[in-house]
Amino acid sequence: MKTLALILLIFVTLACQDSKTTADLGSTEPQFRKDAELTLQRPDGTVLAAYDIEVADDEYSRQTGLMYRSKLGEREAMLFSFPEAAMQGFYMKSTLIPLDLIFLDEDKRVVSFAENARPLDESPISSRVPAMYVLEVNGGQAQSLNLDIGDVAVFSLEK
Repeated sequence: MKTLALILLIFVTLACQDSKTTADLGSTEPQFRKDAELTLQRPDGTVLAAYDIEVADDEYSRQTGLMYRSKLGEREAMLFSFPEAAMQGFYMKSTLIPLDLIFLDEDKRVVSFAENARPLDESPISSRVPAMYVLEVNGGQAQSLNLDIGDVAVFSLEK
């Protein structure tokens, strides 16, 4: 009986330590990293908005994106850069904030967008047409900017 009580005590102690470790991991939320700046404009050059952008241009960063982040500043965004234009598919797994996804072609023109993608929703979100870049901004911004197909993103990525 004493052996069973000792085993139970050890198990409870280890379980508490695991909970602490899990809580500590949760406090290491990825932080926004400004890599460049991006401006959304009308074709005539009228500026709609300016953003500091974090660039996801390798396989790991494109797969992780804005997962596990509890906030995104009003003028912060993530830009996904792909090697070539193709049909792009996204989902909101482990993404905690609502987002608008703005799909851009190789000329950086808006070719489609998806508004207010729901946090943690694993439903597919498609570009509907080939896109080379995808800009993720806070949900609702596409509507507030009156974003339209043909608007342009202006940015430069250093290689």
